Amino acid sequence: MEKYINIIGGGLAGTEAAYQIAKRGIKVKLFEMKPNKFSPAHSNKNLAEIVCSNSFKSKLHTSACGLLKEELNKMDSLLLRIAEEVEVPAGQALAVDREMFSQRVTEEIESNENIEVINEEITDLNRFKGEIVIIATGPLTSDNLAEYIVKLTGVDKMYFYDAAAPIVTKESINFDIAFWGDRYGKGDSNYINLPMEKEEYEKFYNQLINAEVVELHNFEKKEIFEGCMPVEVMAKRGEDTLRFGPLKPVGFTNPHTGKRPYAIVQLRQDDNKGTIFNLVGFQTNLKFGEQKRVFRLIPGLENAEFVKYGVMHRNTYINSTKLLDNTYCLKENNDIYFAGQITGVEGYVESIMSGLLAGINAANKVLGKEKLILSEETMSGAITKYISTDNDKFQPMNANFGILPQWEKKIKDKKLKYAKLADRALESLENDIINKL
Repeated sequence: MEKYINIIGGGLAGTEAAYQIAKRGIKVKLFEMKPNKFSPAHSNKNLAEIVCSNSFKSKLHTSACGLLKEELNKMDSLLLRIAEEVEVPAGQALAVDREMFSQRVTEEIESNENIEVINEEITDLNRFKGEIVIIATGPLTSDNLAEYIVKLTGVDKMYFYDAAAPIVTKESINFDIAFWGDRYGKGDSNYINLPMEKEEYEKFYNQLINAEVVELHNFEKKEIFEGCMPVEVMAKRGEDTLRFGPLKPVGFTNPHTGKRPYAIVQLRQDDNKGTIFNLVGFQTNLKFGEQKRVFRLIPGLENAEFVKYGVMHRNTYINSTKLLDNTYCLKENNDIYFAGQITGVEGYVESIMSGLLAGINAANKVLGKEKLILSEETMSGAITKYISTDNDKFQPMNANFGILPQWEKKIKDKKLKYAKLADRALESLENDIINKL
């Protein structure tokens, strides 16, 4: 009997996985519920629909997403190749004609003799017992399938929205101002603290409450605001609200002044290497440019390097750090893989990457070949390690240089440092994929 690999979801990750499996001579059944049923954010009947921005971010070698694109090109990503074919002018970024992109991906997938597209909603995996399945249903996974995944994985819940605070690199924090410590001196002093005086707080507060926000979809508003309040919304309840909430200074003495600050911002470690930290209590819906402008008004963050901006939107994802291994396979069932934003990778190119690696590893399992596990020196490997390494504070992550092992010597010139990290990543990738692709 001929073996199939089943893929649920015809988005960026699902179609990339289908291509990678099919090119290895294995048959694919790709299940996509459109056009019979659409999620609240989708309207195009084609595969690989781009819902939000048409930008695939920077093409520069010295940018994290630019490096990720170079890695995907070396691993023969179908979707990145099509994105480059339908590129529209966008300076140093790769932007696409979204209609043409989806149409071209659909044509490639539907014309592939090894891929059968089945327009049907899948709400459970009962029919696939004994077969390999890749779940790539994205950030708007249907409620029925989400409920099934909760039962399948044995976790209490999936995360039905992404309410994440910004993350900055430790090395960009000004420790002439910042200090380590916990409230009342309790704990292991794992937090970085940024003290604010009255004038500094008032300046920050006034800019925060007047900053531009991202408009949410109607279907997101109720769910998100009931679950977690954005810092800018909390601030609008009164000038001192934050000082009695996430910025309360009680229990702290600023070692630089010997006095209690007027307000204090705390940063918590976000990776196991201690290179990136998130702003505690700063879930936000501010536009990215506004976050950079306003949050750099916080003393100690004036030169902050943001590796991830805060987001608040509907985003169904699993707790991959406890559930998945570094091949995107479910630890408790090696016939089930996940790919795309449901794993906690964030961004178009990151989703494509996860689909590529899940597809290759699922195919390698059928073919009896070695698993493809990329070095954490590569951007692909670093993201994969991040989402598959135990982390109680897990939140979705996109490509950034903060999650790569740092260069052995400190380099002040950021572009030079990133160029060296990118060169090292591509060299590691070549070593990883020799005889494995």
